Amino acid sequence: MKEDLGSTMINNIVILGSTGSIGRQALEVVDKHPERFRVIGLAARDEAARLEEQVHRYRPAVVAVSDPAAYRQLKERVAGKCKILAGIAGMSELSSLPEADTIVVAVSGAVGIRPTLEAIKAHKRVALANKETLVAAGDIVMKTACQEQVEIIPVDSEHSAIYQCLQGEERFLQKIWLTASGGPFRDFSRQQLETVTVDMALKHPNWSMGPKITVDSASLMNKGLEVIEAHHLFAVDYDRIEVLVQKESVIHSMVELIDGSFLAHLGAADMRIPIQYALTWPQRLESPACSLDFASLKSIHFSRVDDSLFPSLSLAYAAGRSGGTMPVVLNAANEIAVSSFLNNRIKFTDIPILVEKTMNQHNAVPAPNLDTILAVDTWARETCLSMVN
Repeated sequence: MKEDLGSTMINNIVILGSTGSIGRQALEVVDKHPERFRVIGLAARDEAARLEEQVHRYRPAVVAVSDPAAYRQLKERVAGKCKILAGIAGMSELSSLPEADTIVVAVSGAVGIRPTLEAIKAHKRVALANKETLVAAGDIVMKTACQEQVEIIPVDSEHSAIYQCLQGEERFLQKIWLTASGGPFRDFSRQQLETVTVDMALKHPNWSMGPKITVDSASLMNKGLEVIEAHHLFAVDYDRIEVLVQKESVIHSMVELIDGSFLAHLGAADMRIPIQYALTWPQRLESPACSLDFASLKSIHFSRVDDSLFPSLSLAYAAGRSGGTMPVVLNAANEIAVSSFLNNRIKFTDIPILVEKTMNQHNAVPAPNLDTILAVDTWARETCLSMVN
């Protein structure tokens, strides 16, 4: 892999999940610095039309599509322009291309685990934006990264903030403070939460994201998943990870050091900042994002999470502390519950209830291998879906 990413040397990147929110913003970073980045691989689930547009614009050597119908459609439309691969096997091949330097893992779901592991084994830099990879298989992924001496650079704004604050300070870390916007319902009562609609849940006050992660932010499950990610990324016990509501989304997270000092990462609520940092670390480049205007900000507010109103966060802590396959169940059941809510099959407040019921039916398997993780993921989805039905 190229060492000096801050020089004029081209960084060859592969984006898994290029048609999603993170993938599209990663391409905006490429557009800002075309002299620094070359897109050599793209992958998507089923958005063949958008992927076709990206193929024409960025001219990657290889693309991969998960959905069989989208694969056939793309093959008809861009035949001869690039190599086209299919399924998770195709994404795994894409993530280990010999000429690739950085793999951006921005796909959603457990499908991101195998390609991430393949990228690590191929000694690629991993810019990780896929939560399931660490939530479901964090022990395996981090152990493999350590063995292969591969750096995983987090793309989530919170984990990127912690990563940046810890540069040169890792041995002095006392506690991680993950900040949360609190979502659109942070001031709601229990009665108001019962009346939440899909349209209401998709109106995040600060961030523009995909539907699933937006609902997770509203329920605070997203913050719970981030707690589990932080545990793996930074090798910190759950008792040393705190969640704090910071509704303006200006402080993206903080670290507390052993001498009582706090280091906070501040910036505009723009995902292109952590995406670009993951692509350029340890260097920095001018960002396409706007600067933070402190004069217009005026104040920054903090508050605790009300666990009685947002139980998803407590469920995530419980799953993380249980370990083994319990985080797999938490994540998979939540995906089914959120999908059911988005399809108007259940209420917003039913999401954590279904997740907890699925977790209660599972006896965690300690130190699972990847096959066990994927089998439990399937079981949890089927179990939760049967409750919905």
